[in-house]
Order: sequence, then C-alpha cells, then structure tokens
Amino acid sequence: MPGELAGLVVAAGAGSRLRPLTRLRPKTLCPVANVALVDHAMARVQPLVTEVAVNVHHDADQVAEHLAGRAHLSHEVEQALGTAGAVGLLRPWIDGRGLLVVNGDAWTPTSLVPLVEGWDGETLRVAVAWPEPLGAGAPVAGALLPPAEVARLAPVPSGLWGTSWRPALAEGRLETVNLDGPFVDCGTPGDYLRANLLASGGESVVGDDAVVEGELVRSVVWPGARVEEGERLVDAIRADRQGMTVLVR
Repeated sequence: MPGELAGLVVAAGAGSRLRPLTRLRPKTLCPVANVALVDHAMARVQPLVTEVAVNVHHDADQVAEHLAGRAHLSHEVEQALGTAGAVGLLRPWIDGRGLLVVNGDAWTPTSLVPLVEGWDGETLRVAVAWPEPLGAGAPVAGALLPPAEVARLAPVPSGLWGTSWRPALAEGRLETVNLDGPFVDCGTPGDYLRANLLASGGESVVGDDAVVEGELVRSVVWPGARVEEGERLVDAIRADRQGMTVLVR
C-alpha cells in the first residue's frame, strides 16, 4: 500500500434513533459484548494506520474522557459536520496521507484487511457488507480516501455519499469491496440488541458489576444495572440501576 495511512472513526452523531439508551451514554459508548462501540471500531482500524482520529460533537466530553488520549480528537463545536465535513476539518492533521474511515456506531467482527490490500493510493475504495451495490443506504463497513479526495473536502456539514462517493461512482473513480461476515449498524435498540446477540453467539450479555437475580432471555444488562429476583427479561436491554428497560418487539 503506497504511503502512510491515517484513520478516522466517525463518532459525532446524536444517536436519536437509539433513544432512550442514548440519554444515558453516547451511542459510540454503548457496549457490544461489554466493549464500547468506539473501541470495537478503533480495534479494526489501528493495525492498518499510523494514527487514529475520532470526531466528537454530541456528548463530546464523555467520549473524550473514555478515549483518554488514545486517539486524536477532532471537536466539532458549533455543529456536527457529517462524514465529509469531518474529513474536511481534519485535513491539517491528515497532512497529505490517505485516509481509512469507519463509522463508530457499527459493529462487525470482520477484518478491514481486504479493504486495504492492493490499494493503489489513488482510487476511492469502499467496503460494503454483503454483496449489494453501493448506494445511499448501503451497509458501508469502511472506506479509503486518497489524498486528492481528502484535499477537496471542506469543513462544512456534508456527507461522503453525496459529496464524494456518488460523483466518483458516476465518473468511474470508485471501486467497491464486499466484506463477508455479520455487520450491524446499531442505530436502533433492535439493531443494538441484535449486535450483542451476534457477538455472544445468542447468549444474554451481562456487564461488569451488574447483578442478575432474575431470568434473562436474549437480553443485555449494562454494567452496574440490576435484574431483581422474580423478573424475567426477554428481548430486552436493562440499562441502569433505576431499572430503565428497553423492550425490543
């Protein structure tokens, strides 16, 4: 692979579709198999790049505290800039390198090595989970942006699909790679629960310091939460000691 490669984990979203869970913690800090989503994303990216950045906006202080110097933080202060705007704001830090971009709110155990292998450093390349064409709603597991593409992105609210990928597809400047394996965009409580059950092999997931005296069936109990004796949670997420419970039906 030509030249150095920087990494970006996109983590500035509000997580409105994942409420009420995101009233307790940012979406990228929601745990899958007891590991925060942003940490899953960083683990996929770090072996392939020289440095990793994480952009933050909503609940930025919580994300910054969690990362604690493990990544370069790009603070989008006035408003969230979207995926393309986030890259534009980071251009001085990227400093002429190619860029590997992943979403911090998606879970997959699939390696990104097939995305970077054989890359020429000049072509836009997007990894799509499952064999389906790239489109506005496609499950994108990661993308490689060459330095020339990074240089044309501005720090204004915008997305990579409309600003970069769609024009590049029309001009024949983009190639796609299909990645096999499970991939879940944890945008809703149902998808978030599904990611946990895929990660655990179908078993309920219990966080550190959680107390479970009742029965769990295909459920998630967050760290420190409690399930009382006599309770039976089915397809549910118990999120705190006060008993916040999200039922997935």
